[in-house]
Amino acid sequence: MELWAIWLIIAGVLLIAEMMTLTFYLLWIAVGAAVAAAMAWLWPGLVIWQVFAGCIVVLVLTIFTKPITRRFRSSGSYRDAVDELVGKTGVVLEPIEPGAQGLVRVGSEMWSARAEERIAEGETVTVQARSSTHLFVQKAKGDG
Repeated sequence: MELWAIWLIIAGVLLIAEMMTLTFYLLWIAVGAAVAAAMAWLWPGLVIWQVFAGCIVVLVLTIFTKPITRRFRSSGSYRDAVDELVGKTGVVLEPIEPGAQGLVRVGSEMWSARAEERIAEGETVTVQARSSTHLFVQKAKGDG
């Protein structure tokens, strides 16, 4: 397989991964891989220059867009979709023990969850906070 095609596959995989994470970091690496693919197509024998050009593009994009993305995220109008889970109610699918995690369904999504108290399967919970991997929940009011 041609090296330019491998670079394009790498760029495509990174672009798909970026669509799942929405962080912009993988997007810049995907653009760098696309630049390396163009270099490989135009000058097939210069592998080190392909890598170098891709790295320079990633570095420049990261440096010049970081202030923009930081300003966008701190403007108050930016809200991560997962942040909107805070305050919503869900149902416990696997019991939650203090110090251990269980499983809850909030809307149509299932999440690992932690709580400071034991919460049995089937009980209703309210999402108090979230981390990147799980939710912090407590029993919903009225579920005593």
